[in-house]
Amino acid sequence: MASIFTKIVNGEIPCYKVAETEDFLAFLDVNPNAKGHTLCIPKKEVNKIFDLDEAAYIGLMQFSRKVAIALEKTVPCKRVGVSVIGLEVPHVHVHLIPLNTMEDARFINKVTLEKETFEALAKAISDNL
Repeated sequence: MASIFTKIVNGEIPCYKVAETEDFLAFLDVNPNAKGHTLCIPKKEVNKIFDLDEAAYIGLMQFSRKVAIALEKTVPCKRVGVSVIGLEVPHVHVHLIPLNTMEDARFINKVTLEKETFEALAKAISDNL
């Protein structure tokens, strides 16, 4: 069965798209730790990051770096944190989280945003790529 992220890639489920290439997709996390929390995924469904072939792994990291730089230009923060955990969805994903405190990196603190805020934020980050 396809993961929720594969369904997003296939257009079956909508997302707040930030960036896209032939092989990768970045979109806002709808249950964010902080405003601007973005997920970067390979379009090909692979469960674990170290199961990616070397080219895909390097490509995902390069793609994530570009998105993180745009994210930092868009959302005021001290830095953009990176986390790869992957237990909740069996599809490789890199979390890019704007950090102002260590608490922002904890996956128990969530923020709530309105649809319009998500849409404006996705566009603003995309515009900074």
